[in-house]
Amino acid sequence: MKVNIINKSRHQTPAYETSASAGMDLRANIDQPISLKPLERTIVKTGLFISLPVGFEAQVRPRSGMAAKFGITVLNTPGTIDADYRGEIGVILVNLSNDEYTINDGDRIAQMIISKHEHIQWNEVDVLDETGRGAGGFGSTGF
Repeated sequence: MKVNIINKSRHQTPAYETSASAGMDLRANIDQPISLKPLERTIVKTGLFISLPVGFEAQVRPRSGMAAKFGITVLNTPGTIDADYRGEIGVILVNLSNDEYTINDGDRIAQMIISKHEHIQWNEVDVLDETGRGAGGFGSTGF
């Protein structure tokens, strides 16, 4: 699938790192470093603009290494970029660690996955079909 992209950043266009990668890394496109104090959040611009076909979305997700090593994650994960959005892609990062963290220009800050989705039509009914699970949720199937 081909997707139109405008790359106004100073960095390479996102690409899959391996042939089996699901996501592409997004890089910070900033003029000066951003320091995130513990529990602080910010929107980091990427310099990227995309045009997805209807029926697809881009999901912005955390990078596991940043989360595990530094406690930096995407706040609204996964963030959704809709097919009709034409603005610059920004990533909401939050520092969940006890230490200040600095984001530099070009740092890989998140990953983006393109996903197909469907639109549904609601069918209002009085009763839902029965399942073995029923209304059990939040750990009802075990830990």
